[in-house]
Amino acid sequence: MSDDAQAAAGTAEGQGPVEIDEDLARHLENKREELFEKFEIRDEFSEAVLAEAEELTGDVQADIDAEIDEREDLRDLTTWTTDPIDAQDFDDALSIEEREDEYVLWVHIADVTHYVHPDTAMWAEAVERGNTVYLPGYTIHMLPPILAESVCSLVPEEERFAHTVEMHLDKETLSYDTIDIYKSVIESDERLTYAQAETRLEDPDAPLHDENVLVHEVADRMHEIRKEDGSLVLNPSRDRAHKIIEECMLKANKAVTHELMWSRGVEAMYRVHPQPTPDEWSKALQEIQDLDGVSIPGDTWDDPRKAVNATLDEAPGRQLDKIQWAVMKVMPRARYMSDPFGGHHALNFEIYGHFTSPIRRLSDLINHWIVYQNEVPENLVALCDRASDKGKAAEQCEREYKGFLQEVGLDPMAVNNRGIEVVDDED
Repeated sequence: MSDDAQAAAGTAEGQGPVEIDEDLARHLENKREELFEKFEIRDEFSEAVLAEAEELTGDVQADIDAEIDEREDLRDLTTWTTDPIDAQDFDDALSIEEREDEYVLWVHIADVTHYVHPDTAMWAEAVERGNTVYLPGYTIHMLPPILAESVCSLVPEEERFAHTVEMHLDKETLSYDTIDIYKSVIESDERLTYAQAETRLEDPDAPLHDENVLVHEVADRMHEIRKEDGSLVLNPSRDRAHKIIEECMLKANKAVTHELMWSRGVEAMYRVHPQPTPDEWSKALQEIQDLDGVSIPGDTWDDPRKAVNATLDEAPGRQLDKIQWAVMKVMPRARYMSDPFGGHHALNFEIYGHFTSPIRRLSDLINHWIVYQNEVPENLVALCDRASDKGKAAEQCEREYKGFLQEVGLDPMAVNNRGIEVVDDED
């Protein structure tokens, strides 16, 4: 789901689904099938994969009871998820504590590799699919729905296997004092939408108010430090709930890949984002400078990312899309690679990779396996290419489907947030 769709998701909570007639529903189905063929996206799961998923997830609680002694028992730790209102899978949860000389931030990630590993048909299917594809009103999962929406999803008041990234952060700099990554069992206290998280921040008497206020204070500082360090922030007006999730996930992803690179020295699936050439950056900055009512602060021109950040903070709202587009046009596409050389230019991270969404991204699933086994798949380079190519195909498919929805008079964002209901032609 796009950032814009996520940002708007909370506004749809009181509205019903978008109604369409049967004829239009057939048109949408035909268009999806056409796009799936064009981008080689597999919609249905085979009987063998579905049967394996059912067999391996037969009794989740018994599985947890049998393995609890081999994991960190975090069931009593206050934990919650925050996601868009239409989220079907909850693959990350948060816990936080303030101590005398540190913050402790736990990011709990669904432990998909407990069920999906190289010896399973589900693993081969995940490699084939590469990622979950989110179209407005229609989802094509990377994993069988019983895993994606139920067994691996960190639903509230249910015990779940997790892969926890425990980060002890210096109170002044928010840098890592220690990083610990381990298998755990958690029990989420509540599932919040972004809109609900905003309400919790405002209401001192609401459950999880103190935890959300604390994690927002930490996330807000992480955000400002990241900007000062030169990380590009193209959406400066994100609400507080989005900022919490974005910054905590970035912090966890960075922690895992630093652990893999510096502590273990192993290859992994790193996210590498090349930088534009100096000429391309100059072209983008000049295009921004020429916009009506926009001025790039003179002391920021030497670092294009800081120049864009400073400009977005001051520019009139009507020009934000044009500034963002000027930057996106010159940005090379990020790819997954087994060597982090080159780093992530937009984030200004020397090393970066994905770990926090193994339900919906092959890259994260692979990195979970490497962290757990300290073993790198022999075909890692091919897996990196596969994840990169399928990610690109998913984005193009989503873009074309949204365009088609607009052509037939539907608002993609409304469909995305509220879903679709097919009504009888005679109604």
